[in-house]
Amino acid sequence: MPSTRIALAGATGNLGVPILKAFLAADFHVTVLSRTGGNSSRLRPNPNLTIKEVDFDSVESLTPALQGVQVVVSSLATLAIGTQNALIDASVAAGVTRFIPAEFGMDSRNPLCVQLPVCAPKAATQNYLRDMSNAHPGFTYTCIANGLFLDWGLEMGIIADLARHTATLYNGGDVPFSATNLGDVAKAVLGVVGRRGETANRVVYVHSALVTQNRLIQYAKDKDGKEWNTVAKDTEEVKRESFVELAKGLHGDVEAAMLGFCICASWNADYGCDFSGHLDNELLGVKELDEAELRGLVESFL
Repeated sequence: MPSTRIALAGATGNLGVPILKAFLAADFHVTVLSRTGGNSSRLRPNPNLTIKEVDFDSVESLTPALQGVQVVVSSLATLAIGTQNALIDASVAAGVTRFIPAEFGMDSRNPLCVQLPVCAPKAATQNYLRDMSNAHPGFTYTCIANGLFLDWGLEMGIIADLARHTATLYNGGDVPFSATNLGDVAKAVLGVVGRRGETANRVVYVHSALVTQNRLIQYAKDKDGKEWNTVAKDTEEVKRESFVELAKGLHGDVEAAMLGFCICASWNADYGCDFSGHLDNELLGVKELDEAELRGLVESFL
C-alpha cells in the first residue's frame, strides 16, 4: 500500500466518485470527509476507506479528521468552491503537505476567466493557497485545469445532445476546446500525488482531447446518418443572460447561470479554452484519445 494517506472532500459527486475509485484501485488509504448528515452512506465499504463526518465551515472540526494525512483533494461542487478556506486552514494545522482544490475546469490563470463569477472563487482560493504556502513552506498546492468534462458533457447534452441529435453551436461550433473524461481527471489527480515535486504550487493542464462541437457531431452523423437540429448562439449572449439570471438572487437559477459562464469560457478562444500548447498530460500519465477512441465515445451516447 502507498504510504501517502489521502483525504477527499466531495467523494459522492460526479468527479469525486471516479477520484475515489482511482485512489482505492491504487491501494491508497483514503479518508472521505463527509458533511454531517451527508450521503456518504452510499459509498461501498472498503478496507482502505475511512469516512469521517465534519463541519466544512469549522477548522476545529476538520483538523482532527486530517491528522496523519499528507494530501487533501477537494472535489466539492461548483456552488461550494468558495468555502474551502476552512479546509485549507485545517490542512495546514494538521501538517498536510499538498492540497488539490476544487478547480477542475477552465483556465483560472486567464484574466477573462477570472472575471466570471464561476471562476472568481477559484482564483481567490489560489491566492489564499499561495499565501498559506508562503507562510508555511511545508504546505504546497496543485490546481488542475481540464476544460470541460468530456463524457459527462456529452451525457448531459451540454456539448451536444447525441441521443436527440440536437445541439446549440456556440460561436459557430468550430472553436477548438480542451475536454477531459472524468476518469482521466482522476488519473491526473493520481499523477499529481505521484509527481509532487514537479507539480508544486502551480496549475497543471490536461485534456483527453482537443475537439470542436461540429467534429463530434460529424462523428455521430458518420455512424447513424441522421440529421441534426442545431441552433447558433454567441457566448457573449450566454454571458449576458447568465449575469441577468444571477442578478435575480434567490429568484434566479444560480446553477444555470454558472453553467452559462462555463459555456462562455469553453467556446471562446480568448478565454484560453485550448490547452494543447501547455499540456502536462505526459507528466501526469494522461493519454490523449485517438480518433477511433473519440469516435467510440461519441457512438456510445447515440
